[in-house]
Amino acid sequence: MPAKKGAPKRKSEVIDEDQDAKKAKVSHSSHGTESGLVLVLGQGDVGQLGLGENVMERKKPALVSLPEPMVQVVAGGMHSVCLSEAGHVYTFGCNDEGALGRDTAEEGTETHPARVELGEKVVQVSAGDSHSAALTEDGLVYMWGSFRDNNGVIGLLEPFKTCTRPSKLPLAEPVVKIASGNDHLVMLTLDGNLFTCGCAEQGQLGRVPEHFSNRGGRQGLSRLLVPQMVKLKGKVHFTDAFCGAYLTFAISKEGYVYGFGLSNYHQLGTKSTKMCYVPVKLTCFKNSTTSWVQFAGGQHHTLCLDAQGQVYSLGRAEYGRLGLGEGAEEKSEPTVVSSMEPVCSVACGASVSYAVTKEGSLYSWGMGTNLQLGTGEEDDEWSPVKMSGKQLENRTVLMVSSGGQHTALLVKDKPQSS
Repeated sequence: MPAKKGAPKRKSEVIDEDQDAKKAKVSHSSHGTESGLVLVLGQGDVGQLGLGENVMERKKPALVSLPEPMVQVVAGGMHSVCLSEAGHVYTFGCNDEGALGRDTAEEGTETHPARVELGEKVVQVSAGDSHSAALTEDGLVYMWGSFRDNNGVIGLLEPFKTCTRPSKLPLAEPVVKIASGNDHLVMLTLDGNLFTCGCAEQGQLGRVPEHFSNRGGRQGLSRLLVPQMVKLKGKVHFTDAFCGAYLTFAISKEGYVYGFGLSNYHQLGTKSTKMCYVPVKLTCFKNSTTSWVQFAGGQHHTLCLDAQGQVYSLGRAEYGRLGLGEGAEEKSEPTVVSSMEPVCSVACGASVSYAVTKEGSLYSWGMGTNLQLGTGEEDDEWSPVKMSGKQLENRTVLMVSSGGQHTALLVKDKPQSS
């Protein structure tokens, strides 16, 4: 008889847990709390600046017209996602594979911000090359768009199917934080577990062995697309997780840093340049005086931030993306990026880097080609330069996010001195 399946005691425990989970709203230190305005710069040829059909680039930060105050902005490969104080999601940019999560049949509608219909309050968003994700206050995750690998689209929730509207992910635990790489999504749960889905070619899911990494091997793509837990020997409770383009970092309760994915320029901090298909405890971050609070990754480089507000970089050095001065070479260990005041957050685009100071200034360095540095020039910057511009006058920067060829900032007005 079906009623007898499983011990009833366990069942009632599960039900109670579910009820508790529903009551509690999820929270994490990474959720945006301060609201402000969105500024954009860089290339906008597919509408990713949100400034309309005729604006192809911005050399200096430009204001995006949005209907309400925003608490988070993320730049995907060629699209942008904004989260409002009220928990509404707005998108703009390239919608070829559904990354905007809304109808853009009418010409030009993708180049202006418009709301994604979700029906639930969202507390965090993330974006990759052609996907977007949203975390609700109840710990549910919605996703839209598609994941790709080296051979093209692999799908999102189902093999080869893109989702043009938000779709709920099948997850057994409430999620407290989401982070996107170019083509993978990492979810940190309330219980301190990591769930991943997306492309596994570079090891970025941390749970798919190398011989299954190309489209899931015999089990097929559902092995990659259905979110599953990253397993480690012994129980590890994670408190935070971050993505680079093709890699993942996670911090354990004890303060250890784990990583998996692409390390062809040592951007994971491993001695070797082999891909890591399972989580590795990264000894280069085991510094007794430093606790790590944030990681950000570009295509081939990583920025790390410690609790003192000091920025470090490692990985590929071309175009100045490490911020270590003219002619700096590849680094396999975190190396101090000097000449900035204490920093509260860091971000990377493909070959560019950013740091927001505790005072609310923004520094940028790296490749100048896409005008993402805000210098107004296309020259590369090998050391951090403070970003300026009309829209930054009398404003403090709250956060920054960088995509393939564009960058978005969240700023707020400085209080008027009487």
